[in-house]
Amino acid sequence: MSLNFQMSRRSFGAMMLASSAAACAPRVPDSAPADMAPNYLPEYAPLRDAGYDLPAIPLEYTAGINRRMEGLYTGEAPAGSIDVDPYAKFLYHVHYDGTATRYPVGVGRQGRTLSGLATIQDKKAWPGWTPTANMLRTEPDVYGEFRNGIPGGLRSPLGARALYIYRNGKDTYYRVHGTNDLESIGNSGSAGCIRMFNQDIIHLYNNVTLPMTINIRSESESQRVDPEYFNRGRELPAKRVSADELLGEEAVSNDRAPDLSQLAGN
Repeated sequence: MSLNFQMSRRSFGAMMLASSAAACAPRVPDSAPADMAPNYLPEYAPLRDAGYDLPAIPLEYTAGINRRMEGLYTGEAPAGSIDVDPYAKFLYHVHYDGTATRYPVGVGRQGRTLSGLATIQDKKAWPGWTPTANMLRTEPDVYGEFRNGIPGGLRSPLGARALYIYRNGKDTYYRVHGTNDLESIGNSGSAGCIRMFNQDIIHLYNNVTLPMTINIRSESESQRVDPEYFNRGRELPAKRVSADELLGEEAVSNDRAPDLSQLAGN
């Protein structure tokens, strides 16, 4: 039976923060000196996942509402689904008890975001990435050097996890995935996919059952449901990563395949 709820924004401010998962970047110390407060929230702490030592997300990226929170949900998506607001830059995992977990996200630049109902039909840990034909055609200077793809691991732009979005049984080539680009969370900067902190995508991945309905709000729906945060954040230019950073000899030699038998939360 479908249930309809809405998110009380004020209630989010008083809710307890959710538990932890993982981020994708070079190793950092697992703990701060005894006389120093950690520079991260508990749910964004360092973590070991798939054989990688994953760092904390610094507080500067999780300030204010730009962090995972639990709260009441009274929106328009059914329980047991995912509801994405690309204008407020939030993703809601809607639960059957009338609550939701709200995650901050980065979304596509203007005109690049999927909208409406679709289905998450697959999910993968430490997935590889290959730019789509459309990405290669529209931004060859950004994606051309990567046309042969990047294997799953620390170099992959899809980060620690990915959820694959289908419509009418066909892959849309849109993903909900992790990212190293911390600045993009809470802003518009991707080629259309929905980005999350790696800690958050692992947390969501561990709670998603397949298949799962996903709704991506239209502009009018966002204004109706969450006018307070409508159009929060800013639009970022495409981030250009040199081929050497991902494909160079040093980058390849420092990478290794993930150990999928050692996933956090499993």
